[in-house]
Amino acid sequence: MAAPLLFLKDTRLTFGGTPLLEGAELAVSAGERVCLVGRNGSGKSTLLKIVAGLVEADSGERFLQPGATLRYLPQEPDFAGYATTRAYVEAGLAPGDDSHRAQYLLTELGLSGEEDPSTLSGGEGRRAALARVLAPEPDILLLDEPTNHLDLPVIEWLESELKSTRSALILISHDRRFLERLSRATIWLDRGRTARIEKGFEAFEAWRDEVLAQEERDRHKLDRKIVREEDWLRYGVSARRTRNQRRLRELGELRQQARSARKAVGGARLIVSEGAISGKLVIEAVGISKAYDAPVIKDFSIRIARGDRIGIVGPNGAGKTTLINLLTGQIAPDSGYVKLGVTLEMVTLDQRRDSLDPNMTLSDALTGGGSDQVTVNGQARHVASYMRDFLFQPLQLRTPVGALSGGERGRLMLARALAKPSNLLVLDEPTNDLDLETLDLLQETLADYPGTVLIVSHDRDFIDRVVTSTLISDGDGRWQEYAGGYSDMIAQRGEGVRAKAAQNKAAKSLAAAEPAGSKAAITASSSKRKMTFNDKHALETLPKTIDALRAEIVKLNAALAGDLYARDPALFAKVSARLAAAEAEISAAEERWLELEMLREDMGA
Repeated sequence: MAAPLLFLKDTRLTFGGTPLLEGAELAVSAGERVCLVGRNGSGKSTLLKIVAGLVEADSGERFLQPGATLRYLPQEPDFAGYATTRAYVEAGLAPGDDSHRAQYLLTELGLSGEEDPSTLSGGEGRRAALARVLAPEPDILLLDEPTNHLDLPVIEWLESELKSTRSALILISHDRRFLERLSRATIWLDRGRTARIEKGFEAFEAWRDEVLAQEERDRHKLDRKIVREEDWLRYGVSARRTRNQRRLRELGELRQQARSARKAVGGARLIVSEGAISGKLVIEAVGISKAYDAPVIKDFSIRIARGDRIGIVGPNGAGKTTLINLLTGQIAPDSGYVKLGVTLEMVTLDQRRDSLDPNMTLSDALTGGGSDQVTVNGQARHVASYMRDFLFQPLQLRTPVGALSGGERGRLMLARALAKPSNLLVLDEPTNDLDLETLDLLQETLADYPGTVLIVSHDRDFIDRVVTSTLISDGDGRWQEYAGGYSDMIAQRGEGVRAKAAQNKAAKSLAAAEPAGSKAAITASSSKRKMTFNDKHALETLPKTIDALRAEIVKLNAALAGDLYARDPALFAKVSARLAAAEAEISAAEERWLELEMLREDMGA
């Protein structure tokens, strides 16, 4: 490795109690791309602040190459004292830096430079902070969760910008895809110490698992050696001789070694409280539209069945949360209708962590107050036991929610949501602030969940691993469904999520092109076919047929939602078969009616 621009050596730091850092080390050379990974609470952000010179360690050595420039992106940027975002970004420039680059980056990130920093949303604040650290093109860039609050177009733009930068990078992120595409080396912070592998994040997890497995083997050998020595002490020869006194001292040292070894933090245990089985049809939306100042949802239809996992992606402001609220009946559409299935038990995980009362204790946030019990899957558990499943310690029972870290608040929101019985989970940005291990477990939990899941997320890897189909905004209120996850959607569509401005431009082009295309289609159709008597009769009778089928499907779903299978398995099979046939019939009838209605309009034109 080339001479480092910066390094830390034997870094130690204690905030009372267990040391946070015990001899941690880190080095970065010119142009290197290093990711720093570890569990929530392991000290990653603190270590990065020591690298940046913002926190002083209790002991250790920090070296920065003379003349090397460094910029640090914190999780919570401070905008105090700046009248505009341009002033904030330009304040990060050094003499001789290109001031035009500041405005270029603001524009690329969707900001004008005239925004009042005190009124910025989380995403806008993050974009302004990114512009500030990127503008000087420093020798070293320290980025702490740079993708937080960003939508997919900006995340993919940031990836491209960082790939082309000459700066050395040290990244902390929970976005697996982001780390895989940018890192070339990985530093693992675990139990206060660091270990490094000269490979990107894609190789990290297999390496980490092998390291932990070897630790377990070594611990087992140490325990066996202690047992042998204790057996010698009890049943062996007298311990008065010098040689035996040495063995006694060595046994004491072995015991101290076993006591002082910090074991790896256990994984969270996520168990979803399952509600009653819902009907086969969970949500049906037909022709729904919603507009505020502009169309958010326009003429959108979808059928969501039990067990579906629907991912919803799009730029900020596209209407993802509005779509969720429409589909779950939280708000009414301007036109069209939404029909919810029977026996639905819905639980929502809101992306807003501020819905938690900061003055409430962790225990009361889980129990609702006045109790020390949490009911999970119909069984009462002590809140301390349930907290341990989500990596909280019993000492944190009385900790105010406001004192928790972002990752801890994320785990608390999960713990509250998953304790409630459900057969429909609605997860709005569930991956925010969760560490990679907890994300893995959440993915596995959702894969085994028998109910239906609606997910809004900017995490491409999470969407790929969890969903069965993906809804994406095309702009101007248009939404499309694609089978599979985010990568599958790109393969079918040919592109990912467009920025909102690009979406609107594409939608306007499409709208401008539609009249000519529609007119040509009408002309061609009218030259080929006229309506027959049977067509006219079908056009008149099909609506009644569709209504009858819809009513029958509601009754069939109601019959299946009870204990019919236990009472009469043969009848259950018969009703299930009729339900499948009725759903096929209504689909065919709707398509036939639409075809005839278009032909009728064609003839009228």
